[in-house]
Formats: sequence, C-alpha cells, structure tokens
Amino acid sequence: MTRMGTRALVIASMSMCLVPGTEQAFAQSAPGEAQTLPPIVVSAPAVSAKRGPSRQAARTARKPSRVVYVYSTTPAAGSGSSIDVDKIPASVNFVDAARIARTGSMNITDALLQQVPGVSINEVAGNPFQPNVEFRGFVASPVAGTPQGLAVYQNGVRINEAFGDTVNWDLIPTAAIRSVSVVTNNPAFGLNALGGAVNVQMKDGFNYHGAEVDTMGGSFGRIQSSAQWGKQVDGNFAVYGALEGLHDNGFRNFSASDVRRFYGDVGYKNENSEFHVNMGVADNKFGAATTVPIELLQQYWGATYTTPQTTNNRVGYVNLTGKVEATPTWTIEGSAHVRVFDQKATDGNPTGTRPCAADATLLCFGNDTAPANGLNGAQLANPFDPAAVLGEIDRTTTRSTTGGFSLQATNNDQLFGHNNHLVVGTSFDYSVTRFGASAELGTIGTNYVVSGSGVFLGQSGDPVSIGPVALRTTNQYTGLYALDTFDVTKAFSVTAGGRFNNAQIALEDQIGTALNGRETFNRFNPIIGGTYKLTSDVTAYAGYSEANRAPTPLELGCADPARPCIIAAFLVSDPPLKQVVSRTVEAGFRGSHELNIGTLGWKLGAFRATNSDDILAIPSPALQGFGYFQNVGSTRRQGIEAQVNLQSKALQLYASYALVDARFLDTLKVGSNSPFADVDGNVQISPGNQIPAIPRNRIKAGFDYAITDALKVGGDALFVSDQYFVGDESNQAQRLPSYTVFNAHASYQIDKRFQIYGRVDNIFDNRYATYGTFFNTGAVPNFTAGPATNFANGGVSFTDARSVSPARPRAFYVGLKATF
Repeated sequence: MTRMGTRALVIASMSMCLVPGTEQAFAQSAPGEAQTLPPIVVSAPAVSAKRGPSRQAARTARKPSRVVYVYSTTPAAGSGSSIDVDKIPASVNFVDAARIARTGSMNITDALLQQVPGVSINEVAGNPFQPNVEFRGFVASPVAGTPQGLAVYQNGVRINEAFGDTVNWDLIPTAAIRSVSVVTNNPAFGLNALGGAVNVQMKDGFNYHGAEVDTMGGSFGRIQSSAQWGKQVDGNFAVYGALEGLHDNGFRNFSASDVRRFYGDVGYKNENSEFHVNMGVADNKFGAATTVPIELLQQYWGATYTTPQTTNNRVGYVNLTGKVEATPTWTIEGSAHVRVFDQKATDGNPTGTRPCAADATLLCFGNDTAPANGLNGAQLANPFDPAAVLGEIDRTTTRSTTGGFSLQATNNDQLFGHNNHLVVGTSFDYSVTRFGASAELGTIGTNYVVSGSGVFLGQSGDPVSIGPVALRTTNQYTGLYALDTFDVTKAFSVTAGGRFNNAQIALEDQIGTALNGRETFNRFNPIIGGTYKLTSDVTAYAGYSEANRAPTPLELGCADPARPCIIAAFLVSDPPLKQVVSRTVEAGFRGSHELNIGTLGWKLGAFRATNSDDILAIPSPALQGFGYFQNVGSTRRQGIEAQVNLQSKALQLYASYALVDARFLDTLKVGSNSPFADVDGNVQISPGNQIPAIPRNRIKAGFDYAITDALKVGGDALFVSDQYFVGDESNQAQRLPSYTVFNAHASYQIDKRFQIYGRVDNIFDNRYATYGTFFNTGAVPNFTAGPATNFANGGVSFTDARSVSPARPRAFYVGLKATF
C-alpha cells in the first residue's frame, strides 16, 4: 500500500472508532435548548429532561409568547449573560454549526470569511491552516511578530498564546464548534479586543445527539475525516466527543499539512445548575511556504523561496465550567482552565554571515569586519566553498503553560420598575513561557533549500546581532468588569459599564541579563450605548467603547531600532513599549421581516476605531530579515458594513459589503524594504497614508437551493479589492491586485443515513495573491534567471522586490457523510 493510502486508511479508521451508537445525529440544538439561525440566535425555554421547565423557563413561559433573539455579552461559556439581541448596542455577527458545515472545510476561518462582512483572510504563512484573519483592519494571526488586534475565546477561555498573543486557528476542532460570534464594541472581552473578539462555543451532549462520520478527499492529495458523537444519559448526564484527521500535500513545494485534533465534553445538569468538564488535544504539522518572489511565481505557481519552513503545534487543555441559578433572578457562572501549548518552528533564511573582507578564511556577520562567533565565543573559521551561497536555519521552541479562572454573576431584578440586566465578573490568567532560539549556518542550493552544516552561531554582530536565546517569561492578566442594560422604555434600552485590566509581564534571561525586564500595564475601558426599536422589525443601535492591548513579551524583547533582531527568533535588550488603546464608536440599523418567500434579515452599520500608540513591526534597513517593534502614534480604521440574507425551506441567500478604510494619522519615518526607501532604508509616513495589507472593499454573496428534498446545490463568490504591500507605508509602490473567487458545491441525500457531496473551489482557476511584501533582491541568487554558481562574483539577482502569498488554484473535492 502506498504511503498516502496508508495515511488515508489510518484517518478513516480513527474516525470510525467514535461511532458506537445508532441514534439520529443532528447539528441543531436539542429540544428546548437555544437554537441558532444566522446571524442571530433563536432562544426557547430551557427544559430539563427529567424535571421539566427550569426557573428561567417558568419565568419565560409566563410572558407573552413571542420569539426572542439572544446574544452573549461576555466570554462566559454558559448562557447566563445572554440578552435580547435588540438590546445589543453594536453590530451582531453570528455563524452557527450549519453555516460552518456548509463550507466543507476543517478551517473555521473559511466560515468567518464567507459569513462575516468585515472579515478577510490572507495566507502570509503560505499554508491554508495558518491564515491571518483580519476584521475591520485588526488581525488575529498565527505568525509571531504580527501586531495582534483581536481576542479569541473558546468556551470562555482566551486562547491568544501567551508569548506573542498569536492565534493558532488550526488548534480549534471545527466539527465540535456549536457557534462563533464576532463581537464588537465590548470591553468585557478583555485584553487585545481592539477591533473586537471572536467567541467560539463548543458542542456538548445536551445540544448534540447521535453520531456522524464525514470523509472527504480531492485535489493536492487532500484526505480528511471527522467523527462526532453525543448522547444524553439518564436525562441529567451527557457525553460528547469529536475527532478530526487531515493530510494535504499542498499546491506549493514543501507545504504539506497534517492535522490531528480531539475534543470531548462530559456534562451534568438539573433544573437549577449545569456543570461541564471538557478537554482537547491537537498535534499538527505544517509546511509554511510563506511569500515567494513574483519572478519565481512566473516560472511556477507552486514555487517556494528558502526552505525548510515548518511548524509543529501541539496543545492540551482541560476546562471546568459551572452555572448555578442561585435564585430566580441571580445566576452564578464560573470556570477554571489549564492549557499547555508547545510549538517548534524551523525556518530557512538568507544570512548576514559572510567571509571577512580582510581574511576570507574567517566568517563575519552583518558586515565584512564584525566577527561571526560560535557558541564558545570564538570567531568562526570559514568551512564553506568560495562558490557557495550561504544561508542559515533558524529554529525556535515555545512552550507555554497557562492556568486561570473566571467568575461571573448575572442579575435580572427590575430596577425602578423597569427591566434590568446586570453582569459583573472577574478573570485571572497566569502563563509561564520558555522560549529558545538557535541559528545553524548552511548553504542554499539551486532549489532554495538551506542545508545545515552543523556550525551554530553564538552572539555575533554589533549593533545588529544574532545568537542563541533562552528566555523565561511570565504573564499575569487580571480583569474586573461590569455591564448593565436598563430598559428605559419597552423600545429604548441603555447599556453602560466597563472593564479594568491589569497586565504584569516579566522577562528572565536564562543565558545572561540582557533580556531581563518587568512591565506593568493598567487600564479601565468604558462602554456606553443604546438601542431603540423603531418598529417590531427594525432596531437602531449606537455605542462607544474603549479597549487596550499590552505589549507582548515578544514585542518587549525587540523594540530598539538601533538593535534590531530576527523577529520571533533572536531578541535583544530593548526600551519599553506603550500599551495600545483603541476608542471605537459604531452605529447602525438591523431588522428582519417575514415575506411570502421566507424570512428576510438585514443590517447596515458604520464604525470608527482610533488607536493611540499603535504598535507596528518595522523592518530594519540595516539587514534583511531583521526588524523591531515600535509605537507609531495614532491610526484609524473606519468603514461601513451591510448584509442581507433570505431564508426559506428551499432557498437560502446571503450578500454583504464591507468598506474598511485604515490610515496612519501621524508623521513618522520607519525602516522599510520598499523600492522607494531612501538611502538610509527608510520611508516617510504621512498623515492619511493607508495601512498596508488591509483591502478597502470586500463583497460576498452565496446561495443554497434544494432542487428536491434530496438534491441541493449552492455557490458563493468573494471579491477583495487591491491593497498596499507590507513595507509600503508611504503608499508609493504598485498595489497588490484585487481578486474575485467563485466556488460551488452540491449534495445528494441517498437515504436518511448517507449523503454524498462535492465542491469546486476557485472554479475559474484565478491566479491571485492574498498578501504581499518586499524582500532584498540581492540576498539570494535568482537561480531560474541564469548562472549563479558564484553569487558574490556576478551571479544573477532578482530585479523585482515584490514577494507574495499565492492562493490555491482550482481544486475538486468529493465526500461521503454518514449519520447514525
């Protein structure tokens, strides 16, 4: 059997082992639980399987019968803080399990891209399972060194990693997701929620019954399988488990992916309380091909530039959650969690190491005279052939252990005879990270593969330096928050509150003392807003809020322009950074209306977020691949979002448009690899310049149509406008072109148990790029353009500094889903 055949069999076998039952599986909620319909949640009274309606259900039953739409106002895993969506003074973005399943993807980011107007995605890492998710100009990225602007929660636990606030989307088991909310204008979500927060809620045995196995394969060696099973036992107990496995060769060289994830939940509930223990593990490996010079793409769309570039992410976590209805009007919720994250990354790069000008038998670093030292501190002899092109393999290890808890109380007593919803809570997280980095010298072959030599760099270069790093960091994040929604009238509601954040970050150098440091950041972030129900179908909303982001240990370890470092690898002693503060105002309208052909839902809103002391990753003009983090003054992101959807039994339609205008507000000179940089390697930022890598316009549309009860077809389209290359903060260079992508899918229900389905991505095989930056055209020869046996003595160099992340060509997939 071939290697691919063996892997496919293993994945399928793993999936089948979770199918012990024969109950009917279903993706919607269990009877009596909250049922989700995008973009809002339809709430019904909660019913205990044994004891009948809960106190909350009894209270609801006494009210006039109507459909109530609710939305969570805090990260808490329970629903105690949920209120009527018509009282949320912000935009509402909601994606349920059915919408996630519609994508046929194991990437939750694909569902966000389709369904949330302000979301766009780029593959800066060159791998579809490690995307940058950008919402309203703020980013949640797995790439260390990317200034983060979104907080991400899974079952009430913040999963931005401790060292760099990165978000590893690949660690979230997609099949186990019940819903995802993209929250705006709400400081209750704590640190890093500058542009908002992504709140992921997972399934459990109370809201998922039965079993399902889903296996799919197709282009580029893709084979994937998932299985999930849920069961309610004796009314009060429930069990749920989900297992996923995937292999994909990737369309680019050296870009294979392997994903293995498990999630499980054990729960207990009665009429007044509910408790859960959930756990998860993942072990994922990626070939991260990153950006590639456009001159190589013209030769071959699957080309890569300097490799190996691999990442291995592993995680294990356990969460305990509980909810108790202490009285008819007080609900207490709490959680405790432990999370262990381990990452190993290997990155082949050009190097600043070269033969010394005075003596070619020795190696220098950064220039022709500064010694390149070994681990023993002595200058390295030159072991390389004079014709060799030198490179280096940078390796990093990051291991973080995080523990914490949250406690929240919700009260629904009337105030002055008016309905009132009060939430107060606190959270605490403590993380310990051990970070290490090393650099092995090597040579770069004609296929851009860096081959190691066994020679490792010690502390080398001045002021630009490189050397082994061993760092221990601690993060202590504490938060206190309160939110109150008061019904002034039946139509008019006011929300007010805020959150106090305290962040304490310590760096302890394990080799010397250069990286030692301790910083404390405090901030109170307020919120004020209101909603007014103009008619039974139309609601107006407006709100103002603030949020802050403390610099990460990674950023604090690399913030000196005079002493840049290889970002995410080699850190030096640096001055402190200021925390980022974002002030957001948004307003709009939303509504729904019953038509003869179905239910029409819509929303239209505008927003403006102004950041002070924003942090940007700045390339060093001194050496390719080096950089530093810097506060760059004020920036602004503003725009409009519009969305409409129509749902009926046979037809579902959606369309959206988002305008995101992101600009610098202050004058600043920064280092850049732009072709328009001055002789010192700097570009001038002027007020009004657009922030790179943020497309201004996004248009999305899609449909699903049931031709018969068994046969369904659908499609979707995405348009993303042009954007500036990263490094072109002065807005002088040619932009990365806009692109349009069309996808199609279909399914046929063979019987009540089996369904076959297929999809085609990028139907018209559009060749486009989602991300662009610049590189040093003279760092590595252009082997495809001519002889380059001795680059130092006249080998061919690149002529175009643009480097981009190419998107996947047309791809076909087919699958079989079995429901038990």
